[in-house]
Amino acid sequence: MGVFFGTDGLRGKVNVDLSFDIAYKVGNALSILKDKPTVLIGGDTRISGSYLALGLAGGAMSGGARVVDVGVIPTAGVAFLTKNLGADFGVVISASHNSGEYNGIKVFNSDGYKLGDKDEERIERCFIHDKTNNFPEIGRYSQDFNLPKKYRDFLVGTGKYDFGGRTIVLDCAFGAAHRIAPEIFRRLGAKVIAANCVDDGLNINRNCGAVYPQNLVRKVLRYKADMGFAFDGDADRLIAVDSSGRIIDGDMILCALAKYFKKTGKLNGDTVVGTSHTNMAVEHELIKYGIKTVRTDIGDKYVLAKLIENNYSLGGEQSGHIILKDIATTGDGILTAIELTNMLIAEGKSLSEAIDIELYPQTNKNVIVGDKFRVINSEELSRAVAKFSSELDGKGRLMIRASGTEPKIRIMVESKDSILNQSIASAIAAVIEKINDEN
Repeated sequence: MGVFFGTDGLRGKVNVDLSFDIAYKVGNALSILKDKPTVLIGGDTRISGSYLALGLAGGAMSGGARVVDVGVIPTAGVAFLTKNLGADFGVVISASHNSGEYNGIKVFNSDGYKLGDKDEERIERCFIHDKTNNFPEIGRYSQDFNLPKKYRDFLVGTGKYDFGGRTIVLDCAFGAAHRIAPEIFRRLGAKVIAANCVDDGLNINRNCGAVYPQNLVRKVLRYKADMGFAFDGDADRLIAVDSSGRIIDGDMILCALAKYFKKTGKLNGDTVVGTSHTNMAVEHELIKYGIKTVRTDIGDKYVLAKLIENNYSLGGEQSGHIILKDIATTGDGILTAIELTNMLIAEGKSLSEAIDIELYPQTNKNVIVGDKFRVINSEELSRAVAKFSSELDGKGRLMIRASGTEPKIRIMVESKDSILNQSIASAIAAVIEKINDEN
């Protein structure tokens, strides 16, 4: 991970951490990484999206790049089009699940995969040292808002059955899925209740979507729907809700799909890839079915790297990033929702019947800090972590990490004892706050 790029691209508050100038420099750096590249740009619905897209496009064009703006589209749609059209880079202007004052930049290579740490560091070096590529011939800029149709048609093609007879609530978080997700599920035959499917540029992720699934719970119960799917701002996450209002997170989805893929012969190596946050109950449940769980660092790009390295087919995160590697090159919330519905129809089950795992209680706390690297490397915090890890030995897990996208230290405590989890998490949070307050 570089200085500017985190676990999921470059992100920050617009005109505070993430400026027009930075976007320009990232775009220009792409023309340094490759001579006269073709760069696709798409993004979510934030009002700052076009501002940053124009900055990035200008930087790329100054280096001779050909830029094609495809408009509002999920992150996975940019990855798909980049590979499908043979572009050199695909760029997504989005801050994913963050609120509207944030935005971000994610870059995909010509194969539709997110850039690795080394390539991100190469980009950073270009604009940290003010290295620019001012090509004598300025590149060209165009818009093609019909290109996303290729992605929509691809998604419809992944639906193996008629979804007719099912009422599905879709919470699109006022984000990139606001048009495409309802259209696709209707084309597949479902009755769709669309929630937060307006592009107003301001309310993205505000008390809705995958980050706030309680909103979806109310809608599913109100309309007596068979299930509901919630996406985040750029639609690369999926959180589901069953007909009883139970929230189905990424760990539960991953577990269900792993068992289904194993049964249908699609789980390469009989292995699923999770992260250090993947609930222990998933690992224990999958062992019963002869499925091994491999863990990576937090971040879907690390999950993908492990999938590619070992030719595994399925991986994901608790947050709802699910990667179906044999179908797509990145996490895709809409695709995952379709595959989950395919599974339910194939097995003749409801969502509540198909996902019957009980997760171990986890307590998660986020502590806002001034300097997350100083805090996370503190000896005092290390001693506290060692003490409480010893207390949990054999009973659970304790994880402390610096957020890859925000000025926060994240705490996770997991065991079968929820009271113990809360006690330890609060104690660790108090230590972090004390260290943060020290000069």
